[in-house]
Amino acid sequence: MKKSKFNFVYVIITAFVFVSCESDLDITPENPQVFLSDEFFATENAYKKGLAGVYGNLALTGTDGPSSSNIGGVDAGTSQYGRCLWYLQNLATDEAIWSYENDEGVRDLQRNIWTSDNAIIRGMYSRAMFHVALTNEYLRQTTSSKLSSRGVTDPTLLADIEDYRNEMKAMRALAYYHLMDMFGKAAFNTENQPVAVAGVQYTRQQLFEFIETDLINLIPSLKAPRTNESGRLDQAFARMILAKMYLNAEVYIGQNRYQDCMTQCEAIIAGGYALELNYLDNFKADNDTSTEMIFAIQSDGVVTQNFGPTTVMINGSVGSLEQNGISLGVGAGGWGGAIRLRKQFVEKFNGSEFDFDIRKTISGGGQRTLDILDINNRNQGYILSKYSNVSSSGINGSNSTFVDTDFPLFRLADVYLMYAEAQMRKDGATNGSSTANVSSTSLGYINALRERANDGNFANVSTSQVTLDFILDERSRELHWEAHRRQDLIRFGKYSGGIYNWAWKGNAPGGIAIPTFRNLYPIPQLSLVANPNLTQNTGY
Repeated sequence: MKKSKFNFVYVIITAFVFVSCESDLDITPENPQVFLSDEFFATENAYKKGLAGVYGNLALTGTDGPSSSNIGGVDAGTSQYGRCLWYLQNLATDEAIWSYENDEGVRDLQRNIWTSDNAIIRGMYSRAMFHVALTNEYLRQTTSSKLSSRGVTDPTLLADIEDYRNEMKAMRALAYYHLMDMFGKAAFNTENQPVAVAGVQYTRQQLFEFIETDLINLIPSLKAPRTNESGRLDQAFARMILAKMYLNAEVYIGQNRYQDCMTQCEAIIAGGYALELNYLDNFKADNDTSTEMIFAIQSDGVVTQNFGPTTVMINGSVGSLEQNGISLGVGAGGWGGAIRLRKQFVEKFNGSEFDFDIRKTISGGGQRTLDILDINNRNQGYILSKYSNVSSSGINGSNSTFVDTDFPLFRLADVYLMYAEAQMRKDGATNGSSTANVSSTSLGYINALRERANDGNFANVSTSQVTLDFILDERSRELHWEAHRRQDLIRFGKYSGGIYNWAWKGNAPGGIAIPTFRNLYPIPQLSLVANPNLTQNTGY
């Protein structure tokens, strides 16, 4: 099914990677394969294999199939990078609920009552720190002196390795960005620190400054947008991280950086991306060909089998009553109604203006009730069919359980909405206000998404209709289940507290206020034990 995909060869780069991780994370590889560094890099193609191994950490959890995990004490289901990211950014919000609360970590997470022992939170922190360790070790093993000692002199290979090194630095920035966003701090290491030494604690401010400086310096050396091999990052990837940091800078570091966000968005928009003509083609089995995809976590039902976010969402979307898995390219019963929608998300599409909106892939009514009074009752709560393991031409994916659908981490539609929000905030709009100050450029971006969704301009909005609250709702309509919602709600002041409640927020069927300390996740308890430099976040 997949064409021109970056071929993952998931490797353990060196034994030292695991030693380094163990100090920071209490990680123990379950199947230690010891590669002496020089032995692994003995052949010229090893450098690209190592690169693929680091990219592979976003999609895979181990070397022995989808059920294996190379993070000790955390299983594959609670340590896959994209899945943990989706759980922490979506399942803990108003957009989704998971039926099987006996699954480790799920109940407390989706009821907003988690502790520092939560397995999914530990999985996210550990996987992100493991990503940092992998990138650092790759950088250590590809210095000029290392390459010279191995007799690497071919100019083409040396140039390729320099590209690989730049991509590894951007990959490290991604992991630190996620750690900064979700945990507010992290153990800090670069390739310049020795292995097997616990990293010092970096605050949000320090992480922000490190990521910003590294990416700004790095962008000129990365491939231009849309010129790199499919599945690999480029300048737009780095700019997306910066744009998101600047949009959230008031949350992260108490600074207004909205103009900087707009500047990065403008550069991305100028990079040659275009909205995919059909919104839903961004979420199908051949979405690696999407013209608006800036970066996605790869999924292939044969090559990269994993219990990642798209496998989870597509199988989980199959309704317990509807048995509609065949239409989504998986088994008829899927996972028996694992994921349903909370009422407050469904209501984002209330009104006649959304009657023909292709983004409204919601099913319900009849025996399927809107309200979820019993989370274990899989017939309660509407269902979604946004993601599919069927291609845009109607061909099923290569496997009926493990899907071919990539997870869209960054896409152009998000850039359009970020630009509009940043412009409005820069020009004076604030949370909770009715200020309608959207510029003509911003309005054009918003209506481009609406016209695509409705195949016409009849649902377009005017300047007077666009407030920040409208932007928040439109982001949910456009970007739901793409690992943005928690961050958005925090930025708009609607995650913690009681201004906006949703079903089962705070462990109450109708939702109640939660304390502000839950705007950050706790540092996992085992990580605190493993690294004495780390301190716990307030409230835990």
